[in-house]
Amino acid sequence: MQRNKNAYECLRWTLALTALASLLMLGGCNNGNAQQQQTPPPTPEVATMTIQPQRVELTTELQGRTSPYLVSEIRPHVNGIIKKRMFREGSDVKAGQLLYQIDPAPFQVALDSARASLGKAQANLPSIRSRAERYRELLVDKAVSRQDYDDAAAAVQQAQAEIEYWKTQVEAARINLGYTQVNAPISGRIGRSSVTDGALVTAYQPAALATIQQLDPIYVDVAQSSAELLRLKRNLETGQLSADEKNGRAVRILLEDGTSYSREGKLQFRDVTVDPATGSYTVRIVVPNPEHLLLPGMFVRAIVQEGTAEQAILAPQQGVSRNTKGEAVALVVDEGGTVRQKILTLNRAIGDQWLISSGLSAGDRLVVEGMLNVRPGMAVKVVSLDEQTTTAESTQAAPAPSPQANAASADSKASTGESHTNSQSTPSK
Repeated sequence: MQRNKNAYECLRWTLALTALASLLMLGGCNNGNAQQQQTPPPTPEVATMTIQPQRVELTTELQGRTSPYLVSEIRPHVNGIIKKRMFREGSDVKAGQLLYQIDPAPFQVALDSARASLGKAQANLPSIRSRAERYRELLVDKAVSRQDYDDAAAAVQQAQAEIEYWKTQVEAARINLGYTQVNAPISGRIGRSSVTDGALVTAYQPAALATIQQLDPIYVDVAQSSAELLRLKRNLETGQLSADEKNGRAVRILLEDGTSYSREGKLQFRDVTVDPATGSYTVRIVVPNPEHLLLPGMFVRAIVQEGTAEQAILAPQQGVSRNTKGEAVALVVDEGGTVRQKILTLNRAIGDQWLISSGLSAGDRLVVEGMLNVRPGMAVKVVSLDEQTTTAESTQAAPAPSPQANAASADSKASTGESHTNSQSTPSK
């Protein structure tokens, strides 16, 4: 009985101690949670950069294709048989160079016949003129009738007209004989021939015998939006852009593989008509092409200089985002260290930066890092990227110690360590 009572007392004290320990642990947890709730969260850090106006040369990249400076399609002026082709396909030809020889035999015969008829008409003229002179003298004495004299005078005029007619026939035959030699009207590179020796050709046929294209210089025709033209003129009028009168017409050319062409072109003219289907007009550029690297029909891109913005606002693309409405927004930190949101109007991308039309001004501290941890209205701790850049540049500009200085420092340290060792080892002796 006594043993059971003792066991009961032990069990009661054990439960009491357990409950007390639980209360103590619960109290400690509550105190820890309360202490954790009372501790304010740390102020988020953001990296900013100060917006400064810059001088920026604005350019426009336009796509287009090359076209020959001059084009001439070779067609015959007379009918005949091609006797011989006088050029090599794909070669360079000079203006006036003989390209095709048409059989001249029938045209030479026509010229000789016209010359003979002219000679005959000229031979008859003196006799007819003499008769008219005699009739005129006899008419004074009334030895001949007036009708006979009029017929003689008309015969003289008819003979003179016949001479003029045969002169024109001689000239026409001479011209047609010259047309049997088909010459190059311009200098350039000639393509493939559509006919061979012995082919029959007709005057002014639709199909060209060959085509000559002048490739140096060469045209680059690009299309530009009419809205872009209006924007450019408006910016020039308002002073947002200033035109470079000396180099404003220079144009850089990018080839199909993305490489830059070695020679600059010049803007020749802008077309006066806008294509209603595309809303664009043609800009023609003249580009030197002495090596004939550019061929007609090649796709190229032209970098056309618009002008210079003296006070342009540029912002890194990483500091610009979009809201739910699709508007471009940026976070800036005001003088009190509070984050503010601004809606931007973007002009274009220049490298890894945006050209800002409105929304940012000089002196704004734009948040470029840490944007995900903050929202408008929060107080933040600012870390300026401008100061970090200045510190990094000064660190890189610090002169490195010379090898002689390093060696001297090492010797000094070695001698110092040796004397210290000696001074410590002296008492041990």
